[in-house]
Amino acid sequence: MFHFAAQVAVTTSVLDPREDFEINALGTFNVLEAIRQSGSKPIVLYSSTNKVYGGMEHVKIVERNGEYDYESLPLGVSEAEQLDFHSPYGCSKGTADQYMIDYSRIYGLRTVVFRQSCIYGYRQFGVEDQGWVAHFTISSMFDRPLTIYGDGKQVRDVLFIDDLVRAYDMAIKNINVTAGKAYNIGGGPNKKMSLLNLIGYLEKFFGKKLTYTFSTWRPGDQRVFICDIRKAKNEFGWEPKIGVEEGVRLLAAWVKENKEEFKSIYF
Repeated sequence: MFHFAAQVAVTTSVLDPREDFEINALGTFNVLEAIRQSGSKPIVLYSSTNKVYGGMEHVKIVERNGEYDYESLPLGVSEAEQLDFHSPYGCSKGTADQYMIDYSRIYGLRTVVFRQSCIYGYRQFGVEDQGWVAHFTISSMFDRPLTIYGDGKQVRDVLFIDDLVRAYDMAIKNINVTAGKAYNIGGGPNKKMSLLNLIGYLEKFFGKKLTYTFSTWRPGDQRVFICDIRKAKNEFGWEPKIGVEEGVRLLAAWVKENKEEFKSIYF
């Protein structure tokens, strides 16, 4: 069972924390209870989030080459980092994350948690509150103005969808190793991108200057988050293959090829 169902935006969770809790925390509890009481007890893979690590205020952030970076975490944030849920979204997803791990420990369910960084790729209908790479790409295609919350120097490690699917497949094939564990799944330190980096790529791929403005930071926004993905590589042999510029180019090409479909959804 792949558990992807969720309320997916920090901003939405701030506006309606009860619904966020009922979908993410209670919904996941219901899934686990149904599996526990079933006869088959399938493998369960849960799509968690890097937001379970919270603001990480104890980690110093510096600016390097026009973007934010950790001062002393060259390989990114590992699974050993203390969990510190920020925002209702972080609390609800973090609760579900921990229930997944404990149901393996207590009831012997074969659960695997992926604490995912920023995922992007084909068929992602991104909006301003979630799916920022796709949102910027789609808006650029149709000359819609963009708003950057913050200064555009914030950085995420990004992971193309093909690499993510491969991670799920490999975790299943190695379930004797992965069961009951959480893994940071993202692009890692070699596949990171700032908002301003993305705008530069899109201007190159679409051959035009983009219109964008700046606004204040939003609650729960992190200046930088980069996964340390060594545990996944060491334990089940996974690492991402698709580079950042290549991935953005693939997404932009897909948006171009399907622009009529986007018109019917966004306009």
